[in-house]
Amino acid sequence: MNLEKIETKKSLAITKQKRVPKQRKSQLVVPYLWLLPSLILIVVVIIFPIYELFSISFSKISLSGLKKGFIGWGNFSNVLNDPTFPLVLKNTLVWTVGVVGISTLLSLGIASLLNQEFPGRRLVRSALIIPWAVSLIITSVIWKYILDYNYGVFNLILMKLHIIDENIYWLADPSISFPVMIGVGIFVTIPFTSFVILSGLQAIPADLYESASVDGANRWSKFVHITLPLLRQPLTISTVLNTIYVFNSFPIIWSMTKGDPVNQTDTIITYLYKLAFMSQKMGEAAAVSVISFLLLLVFSILYVTIALRREQ
Repeated sequence: MNLEKIETKKSLAITKQKRVPKQRKSQLVVPYLWLLPSLILIVVVIIFPIYELFSISFSKISLSGLKKGFIGWGNFSNVLNDPTFPLVLKNTLVWTVGVVGISTLLSLGIASLLNQEFPGRRLVRSALIIPWAVSLIITSVIWKYILDYNYGVFNLILMKLHIIDENIYWLADPSISFPVMIGVGIFVTIPFTSFVILSGLQAIPADLYESASVDGANRWSKFVHITLPLLRQPLTISTVLNTIYVFNSFPIIWSMTKGDPVNQTDTIITYLYKLAFMSQKMGEAAAVSVISFLLLLVFSILYVTIALRREQ
């Protein structure tokens, strides 16, 4: 009887050992089953389009959009040899740095103001979000009419104030229209950067400022030694996201000047659009897309790496 009991116990132990690995395998598989829909979506929406973009950039594309064979670096060579491309790159750099840099500096002041207690603060915060919440095309078209040469209200106001003697073509001269569009870009970007920085300001403990006041620190010292270091993470997030957003911004430039006259106000995104849908050069447009993708990727990696090292 004892031998039978021992054998029964051994058989039960063996069956338990067999069940445990099966349970562990099922536990390992279940999380991946939950993630499977998201992984499929990422592959279909992100990875496959990126693969197709690179494939098209190295292919000859017919007018109907069909691939007609591998041509290597031909599309990239055509783009880089285009005399317009250096101007487009310069415009894109000025556009991105101008909008992101100035809007970030202004947002620091606006966020600091909105972080203070004053009557009507909620109303001001609500009003600030409007330029960002409204459709970018609508905002751009409104500014285009405001700056119109014949019946724009901006010229009318300047005339009434005796600042100018005659109407100005704000959107005809590239030396004027490009800074004007940068101003519109700043106007629609400030709400986003202000609220990101404001969220960072509200996370800073008030005790730090009180301790600094006890030690005799003035407002500038508090800002430099407390506020800026603790705002590094929100500033990193807003700068990277804002750079990607502004770099790829299409509605403002297209609605106001369409990159004219003669590509003088084109950025990479409007230049790409003209190549793809006006000149029917899909391969070269894909090459420009790859170049812009790589530029943004390199910038994001470098900026985040530098920011994380400084934080450490």
